[in-house]
Amino acid sequence: MTHHLEADSIRLQFGDRTVLSGAWLKCSTGGITGLLGRNGQGKSCLLKIIHGSLDAEKSVRIDGSAQFAAFRRPDLLQYGPQFHFVPGHLSVARVLDDFGLPYAAFAERFPEFAGRERHRVRQLSGGERRLLELYGLVMSPSLFALLDEPFTHLNPLQIEKVKELLVERKAHKGFLVTDHLYRHVIDICDPLYLLVDGRTHLVKQLEDIETMGYARL
Repeated sequence: MTHHLEADSIRLQFGDRTVLSGAWLKCSTGGITGLLGRNGQGKSCLLKIIHGSLDAEKSVRIDGSAQFAAFRRPDLLQYGPQFHFVPGHLSVARVLDDFGLPYAAFAERFPEFAGRERHRVRQLSGGERRLLELYGLVMSPSLFALLDEPFTHLNPLQIEKVKELLVERKAHKGFLVTDHLYRHVIDICDPLYLLVDGRTHLVKQLEDIETMGYARL
């Protein structure tokens, strides 16, 4: 069964500045939805609004059911911010256990973690810490995951491994991904949205990215 996450009627203001007005998107299980936009356009705000951790005018629905505070339903939706969110004092094994995931499968996919189940998160490099966080979010049983700058802190090899994991895992859940490393987003997503002046635009062909002034391909 395919599940759908829909967000529209979103309006966000900070003082006299309107950040989002007319933003909308749809994300479905079985796919990876991409969201691009220049710095300051409100991509992170949009993800937080969908998650329910940022208050704003909105209509967010999962399978037609309104979700005002989706962060209270991790079985439906998980959110990965662009900063590290796993406490540094936890062990690698404890983090995976909290996500309900076995350590052995993680170490098999990422051999650099072999024999390090007792290592504290604060002992990991920035890239290793990011891998651990992403693995938990991607492999968790939630219907959807919102990933803000997932490729940050990762080296090129790690990025490719994460992309492979997302493509593999999309058979079981839906992903909404935004990252300033836009070529990696383009590689794995369909559909793709571009956020410009507070509004989302569905990209129908890659040339639209240039036409709307986001990047030269």
